[in-house]
Amino acid sequence: MLKGIPACISPELLKILDEMGHGDVLVIGDANFKATSIARKNGALNVRCDGNSATELLDAILRLFPLDTFVSKPVIIMDKEPMHKELETPVWSEFESIVSKYDDRGKDCVQYMRRDGFYEMAKDAYCLVSTSETAFYACIAIQKGCVGHEKDH
Repeated sequence: MLKGIPACISPELLKILDEMGHGDVLVIGDANFKATSIARKNGALNVRCDGNSATELLDAILRLFPLDTFVSKPVIIMDKEPMHKELETPVWSEFESIVSKYDDRGKDCVQYMRRDGFYEMAKDAYCLVSTSETAFYACIAIQKGCVGHEKDH
């Protein structure tokens, strides 16, 4: 056991977060995200975090590593398909609020990407994290920055 590690961060996920380098991407997928098939086809790691929400994991992970400051948009949220343009997505506000807690750029460092583009981007991710999140369009990718250069929050 370690002090200060959020309970939703398993030993396997903690090891992966530590191994990730500057610029590596981690995808947190909702319950409908095809993380396992993307990981199998592309050789990425896939970690199951059943029983946890995407927002809970995002908050826990951003406590442990900074977002990349070498790019303007190190956070990518899966955008809605045109047929769902009226669908409410309150999880997006939660994501932006969590990012703002850990990065001074706030929602300015967040971009939205349509589903097909998000799947393509996820093929190059270092790790795909599977959650039990049931909110629609609750998939998010974060790009790791350099430890030691971030401001304390």
